[in-house]
Amino acid sequence: MWWFYRKGPSGFSGASTAEEVTAGVDGQALVAVVTGASSGIGLETARVLALRGVHVVMPVRNVAAGLAVRESIVAKVPGARIDVLEMDLSSMASVRRFASEFESLNLPLNILINNAGVMTRNCTCSCDGLELHFATNHIGHFLLTNLLLENMKRTCRDSGTEGRIVNVTSSGHVMTYPEGICFDKIHDPSGLNDFIAYGQSKLANILHVYELSRIFKEEGVNISASAVHPGVIATNLFRGRSIAAAFLNSIGRIMCRSVEQGAATTCYVAMHPQVQGTSGKYFADCNVASPSLQASDPELAKKLWQFSLKTVSP
Repeated sequence: MWWFYRKGPSGFSGASTAEEVTAGVDGQALVAVVTGASSGIGLETARVLALRGVHVVMPVRNVAAGLAVRESIVAKVPGARIDVLEMDLSSMASVRRFASEFESLNLPLNILINNAGVMTRNCTCSCDGLELHFATNHIGHFLLTNLLLENMKRTCRDSGTEGRIVNVTSSGHVMTYPEGICFDKIHDPSGLNDFIAYGQSKLANILHVYELSRIFKEEGVNISASAVHPGVIATNLFRGRSIAAAFLNSIGRIMCRSVEQGAATTCYVAMHPQVQGTSGKYFADCNVASPSLQASDPELAKKLWQFSLKTVSP
């Protein structure tokens, strides 16, 4: 596994940890929203951001679990500033409620980390009638981003500090239909298998970033949008999948990186000065990388953007 330790232009590698890539970075003046922060790399991301002084807001589906995580972080990082609010990404109504509650906190917003994700056994529908992977992994984050954008724009204007949006995704080479995203299956998931559905949702995360970045550049907004691949990590994303769990508990332990390493690229892109002014890029191992051709398709990105806007319209 020599490649895992090989450093790229950033000076970091796949073996770097979130604490290592943020060493010396001062986040005292920053506020971040981190989805999926109640476990796995989301929890580690929230902990490290809090360690660097960032005020972290955790939208979680299970508030009791979120409060327990908050206490565990505060125990390790005395003085950590963490708020826990309820949000279910698979429900557009819940996302809207969270955005309203966040605004009532009267906080600025510098960093948005769209980290949460689900992988289910079956292609079921969300409460809004969308295929569940797509509803949770993409549409929920798309709506959340749109609802928080005005705050981010205002914050970067008032502070002069670049806003950063980070979508945690996959390699962009995951299994999808040949055309990338099968839009007619999003409201009717019959015919999809769970791996294709998951792959479509993660491809959408990358395309979302590319179109966001194009729009920011067009508008002259000082906000960057980036996609990051955390690597293969043994997290509870694979809970309920006996074959995957068995692999991760045996050979996978040799090949997988730790949660501390998995959160590194997210924290690097969210906070490191090296990334300033870099937008519309895909990162892996704390360095700029190349996703699949589908994930780099500007026309598919625009098509997805228009479809998503229509989907989240009240």
